[in-house]
Amino acid sequence: MTAPGVRAGAPAGDTDDDLDVEEALALVREPREPGQPRRPGEPRQSAGDAASVSPAQDEHRHGPPAHGVPSAHRHRATPWPQAREIAARAARAGARRAPLSVPLADALGLALAAPLDALTDLPSFDTSAMDGWAVAGPGPWDVRDEGVLAGHGQPEPLTDGEAIRIATGARIPADTTAVLRSEHGRTDAQGRLHATRDTVHGQDIRPRGQECRSGDQLLPVGTLVTPAVLGLAAAAGYDTVTAVPRPRAEVLILGDELLTEGLPSEGLIRDALGPMLPPWLRALGAEVTAVRRLGDDARALRKAITSSTADLIVTTGGTASGPVDHVHPTLERIGAELLVDGVKVRPGHPMLLARVKENQHLVGLPGNPLAAVSGLLTLAEPLLRTLAAHPAPEPYTLPLAETVHGHPYDTRLIPVVLRGDAAIPLHYNGPAMLRGIAAADALAVVPPGGAQQGAETELLDLPWAAAGIGVCFT
Repeated sequence: MTAPGVRAGAPAGDTDDDLDVEEALALVREPREPGQPRRPGEPRQSAGDAASVSPAQDEHRHGPPAHGVPSAHRHRATPWPQAREIAARAARAGARRAPLSVPLADALGLALAAPLDALTDLPSFDTSAMDGWAVAGPGPWDVRDEGVLAGHGQPEPLTDGEAIRIATGARIPADTTAVLRSEHGRTDAQGRLHATRDTVHGQDIRPRGQECRSGDQLLPVGTLVTPAVLGLAAAAGYDTVTAVPRPRAEVLILGDELLTEGLPSEGLIRDALGPMLPPWLRALGAEVTAVRRLGDDARALRKAITSSTADLIVTTGGTASGPVDHVHPTLERIGAELLVDGVKVRPGHPMLLARVKENQHLVGLPGNPLAAVSGLLTLAEPLLRTLAAHPAPEPYTLPLAETVHGHPYDTRLIPVVLRGDAAIPLHYNGPAMLRGIAAADALAVVPPGGAQQGAETELLDLPWAAAGIGVCFT
């Protein structure tokens, strides 16, 4: 078993062996069907080019279609691991996002865009580490009437043989030898203080600069702002931090058949994605700026896409080739570049990723709920993670508690619960089902052909089950 974690060190994107985005896209440049958006760098196709490969030749090169999927679609679809890499690299291809000065209260989950350097010594003065007495010289000691509390000014210096009551965090008087803890001292009938154990010079005193000196680097660029980072920044004197801004996402809900309340009836179904996607995107680090319900209206879809200022537009449904599937034709009309057009994954294979314009991308999710979850974790998660300058999670595996049947050609994503050192597959994992994922801790990445009981299988943690910063839904 390999434990989950994140890579430490360099900020996300600083891997020397990565292909650049154009090299990655070259791997998926395939003939496209008429009416589909042109891919980056692809020459315009002539009629002769489109007819140059027969269906029989395509099947010979790429194998028979699976489960009724046309050969051209299988040819175009991108392998699942490669689709995730393309999504991450696409986010790095645009102009660098300007860092922001963010108040500490709003910085949780962001990545530092500048080092966190100490603005002062920590502590900034000698302080008491314990409640007790500040003492000078060897005992026994005469005890002053007054005491020293945290937050008060500098007390008068001590002389040898003198002690003063002191609270944790209070300033140490000049010429103090040590702090004697309350439980290690007693007073006699004359009010003199005696130590009940040996006193060492400097004990229980936090000297100025013990943790850092002014100007020391406390944390490097790229550090994820956790609650502990917020505490350190505040202790070091910061009111704001310089951070990579949260990516902005807009959700477009498509489909005339969706109800927003009440029971499904008369061919209409409840919209599951409208309530689910915004908080899921927030858990992935995005700021959701709008959720729009457009129905099956091509004109409204085009207007919504071309007027959006979000970094990521997420659409639901409409990614196939049915009579009201408007996503592909709309992207073609506005000149978007298809980076991923179908992924070899079940559920969710009709998902897509397009570059609408510089620094703006669109992830088209299938309309089925679990298929949409697959699209979120395949394409939206790596893109948002890269935009936010977060490190990629380290892959980790667990053995499967039972055999999982696979697709002949495609990766499968199966909801699982984690119990001990095993992943237990859940039922109700069809494309339209949410019952399995609602109870899941993770998704198991099942390779083509399936996985036997006991096989070590890669897992994708769900943000709220990973015990990480993603549990914050704010």
